[in-house]
Amino acid sequence: MKDTITSDITTRCDAVLNDLATGDTRVPGIVAMVTDRDGDIYAGSSGERRIGGDPMTEDTVFAIFSTTKAIAGTAALQCVEEGLLDLDAPAKDYAPAIGALQVIDGFEADGTPRLRAPKSDVTTRQLLLHTAGFGYDFFNDTYCRLATEQGQPSVVTGSRACIETPLLFDPGERWEYGSNIDWVGQVVEGIRGKRLGEVMAERIFAPLGMQDIAFTRTPQMKDRTATIHARGEDGSLTPMDDFALPDDPEVHMGGHGLYGTVPEYMKFIRMWLNDGAGPNGQVLKAETVEWAVKGALVPPQKVTMLPGVIPSLSNDAEFFPGAPKDWSYSFMVNCEQAPTGRPAGAIGWAGLANCFYWIDRQNGVGGYWATQILPFADAASFTGYMAFETAVYDALAKG
Repeated sequence: MKDTITSDITTRCDAVLNDLATGDTRVPGIVAMVTDRDGDIYAGSSGERRIGGDPMTEDTVFAIFSTTKAIAGTAALQCVEEGLLDLDAPAKDYAPAIGALQVIDGFEADGTPRLRAPKSDVTTRQLLLHTAGFGYDFFNDTYCRLATEQGQPSVVTGSRACIETPLLFDPGERWEYGSNIDWVGQVVEGIRGKRLGEVMAERIFAPLGMQDIAFTRTPQMKDRTATIHARGEDGSLTPMDDFALPDDPEVHMGGHGLYGTVPEYMKFIRMWLNDGAGPNGQVLKAETVEWAVKGALVPPQKVTMLPGVIPSLSNDAEFFPGAPKDWSYSFMVNCEQAPTGRPAGAIGWAGLANCFYWIDRQNGVGGYWATQILPFADAASFTGYMAFETAVYDALAKG
């Protein structure tokens, strides 16, 4: 029966990938994979790493952007398990620089930011849940103004200055997607006394057998890296040959800084399907996984649509519009069955250059879809991803 289902998934998913890598609304190239608890049950690639260049292959390296977040969150959960991190203690106890940040309450007539002290300290729980007060300039008008008028650096610079930004509101007030998980990385570094990449390599990548993933690429990884493309208003694709996340960044950005291949990320997805276990050891305790995947926002906090404030970087973006979504440690949780077939309580998220993944512990299946296109929520790639996920659940239902 499993062989029949796997064959059906392959037929359906291959059709999605092949259709999307050609035609007027194509994507440059795609790598997509599906896993169950035992191993990969689908692996496909189509198109090119760069339009007109080398073909896309399964070992292609991607800037995985915000799909980094769950890995940094895992490093923090390990600290909780060891009694080294109190999620409700001030985060400044572990990352002192966060204690100096103030809340922005608008702008003076001359454009100067109007700042005040926050009413309470930021906690690591708030950082993991995106309720601490941080945003992104491509999703938030205030941060966009700070960038354009005050020189606030973009997070893609990987600089310390790009995370030492004002809070948009008092900690815990609401959900706002932003640079929170970059600060989680700083908390982990403060606890471990090592850079985040070292912590991940020792405590997550080694137990899972993950090698082709890092904040700084090896020469071999650079040779296999896909080019990010810009989607024009007319649907055209232009290679952004001069745009890339920095290797050896000043800050290991827990929110978005990793490069990696899709097969490596599948090993991480399998860990969550297998109650924290990896082939070379336990990454998280089963009981930690159980509570970490549950939505933890306190009403009226809720996951909201992400407005595309900088059109070159993001369109308006939302998974399953109209359906309630929660946030966990650190994933989006869909609160009811999705149109793709993804069940209520499943987790997942995305990365800026149109990478998407989901993890369904109920059915023991998960998948990752990787393209390299800006802006985020690219109509072709996102629609293709939805078709890919739907194809998997259609095959499972038929089986």
